[in-house]
Amino acid sequence: MAAARSGNVVSGSRSGDPGDGGWFVTLAVGVSLLKCLLIPTYQSTDFEVHRNWLAITHSLPISRWYYEVTSEWTLDYPPFFAWFEYALSHLAQYFDPEMLKVENLGYTSQETVLFQRFSVILSDLFFIYAVRQCCLCVDVKKDRRDLLEKPAFILAVLLLWNFGLLIVDHIHFQYNGFLSGFMLLSIVRLYQKRHLESAFLFAVLLNFKHIYLYIAPAYGIYLLRSYCFTGNNPDGSLRWRSFSLLRFIYLAVIVLSVFAVSFGPFVYMEQIPQVLSRLFPFKRGLCHAYWAPNFWALYNAVDKALFVIGVNMQLLNTTTIRTGSMTGGLVQEFEHSVLPSVTPLATLLCTLLSILPAVFRLWFKPQGPQGFLRCLVLCALGSFMFGWHVHEKAILLAILPLSILSVSSAKHAGIYLILTTAGHFSLFPLLFTAQELPIKMLLMTIFTVFSVGSLKALFRKEGQLLSCLETLYLCGLLPLGLLCEIIYPLSPWHQRLPFIPLMLTSIYCALGVGYSWIRLYISAFTGLSASHKKQK
Repeated sequence: MAAARSGNVVSGSRSGDPGDGGWFVTLAVGVSLLKCLLIPTYQSTDFEVHRNWLAITHSLPISRWYYEVTSEWTLDYPPFFAWFEYALSHLAQYFDPEMLKVENLGYTSQETVLFQRFSVILSDLFFIYAVRQCCLCVDVKKDRRDLLEKPAFILAVLLLWNFGLLIVDHIHFQYNGFLSGFMLLSIVRLYQKRHLESAFLFAVLLNFKHIYLYIAPAYGIYLLRSYCFTGNNPDGSLRWRSFSLLRFIYLAVIVLSVFAVSFGPFVYMEQIPQVLSRLFPFKRGLCHAYWAPNFWALYNAVDKALFVIGVNMQLLNTTTIRTGSMTGGLVQEFEHSVLPSVTPLATLLCTLLSILPAVFRLWFKPQGPQGFLRCLVLCALGSFMFGWHVHEKAILLAILPLSILSVSSAKHAGIYLILTTAGHFSLFPLLFTAQELPIKMLLMTIFTVFSVGSLKALFRKEGQLLSCLETLYLCGLLPLGLLCEIIYPLSPWHQRLPFIPLMLTSIYCALGVGYSWIRLYISAFTGLSASHKKQK
């Protein structure tokens, strides 16, 4: 049964329940109203970042966009996002022209807040459309009358009401929603065998936000493999004579045209080195201020533990070692105390090694669009685990596409529950003010309970989704949350060691994220390949 389901997740036809329009509209309207209720919540530094980008693109000529340094929050996204801010700025001038002055640092009038908040909410309409396309492509079994057991309904909730997107975009403040819409829509187009349209959408996405380079290898390999080669041997291997040069040219022209439109003006102004220096600032240090729950969080923790042990046992000379720099919660370069310090080149090599098995698997045994989607998630997780200066919010690049796989098989559902719960919990430090504490705890509790309950109901005939140890790990997040969010802030150690809750959260969640990555790799090379043979 699991094998049958895993092959029926998404098809090229519009196979969604024809009567599902009502519940989808209800979900979309409901989450949009919730986003409106979150408007008065606190504004992070990212709120000022995007206000400054509105001012830069509106007040300055394009030749100065990537040179402006009045604010420390300089423009560091690709050109399409700069043009997006430029378009928004022409609407913003009717709300409050003062927000469009570069020198008005930290400007937050009520009109500015409303405009920026609603700009995120309205741009999410594209994300809602993309989710709708995903749901229309999810097979719905006619014998499933219970709405809570319909894969399309479950997927719609997992995407539309995703806890991470809600707090990152609509409290912390970013525009990940509509960008994720491009990613989801490009995935759906691959399932529908509309390869050129998928390539176009992903190329546009890369020119909005370059973090999606994490998953570019999966797109490049799959498009080359499935579109440029028009036939395969019976054993699934390539027929090299079937390579279509014309199709390759079509694909290259579409992708290169998008990049030409995006970067063309800056090539003409001879500003490409300056733009690239903004897009890839390697002097920000190995880890972001809020440690992403990845391998380097564990590496930092081990280094700190070895330092403490070495000092207590008088094995280290503290006068020659830099201490405390990596636990200051600051964006900066630092040196490890005991373990070798990590360079950008080292992280690049680790990242490449982490994704190569998935990429080779996709090339030699693609297993259709579902194999592509699995490779995409593995690339996202590999880059998240070993990348340089990874933001904790980047975990959403793996969680959102894994949501599609989670309604396909019990194995994927179990991996999804671990990754999503640990990944979402790692976002808690983003909302550090007291008034947001009940909001984030309530939203995550509701989303987690629904995820566990709905996926267990969907695969109730296939046994437990989580082992006892996996369940115990997830339950451990509850006391960790109480310690980090309530108990420790009230303790006398909070003033002296404020970074402890963040460090504990990153380390504990890194174990769950790393475990999910390894488990997904094991499934890709063992169990799922067997189920694919059964389908054939």
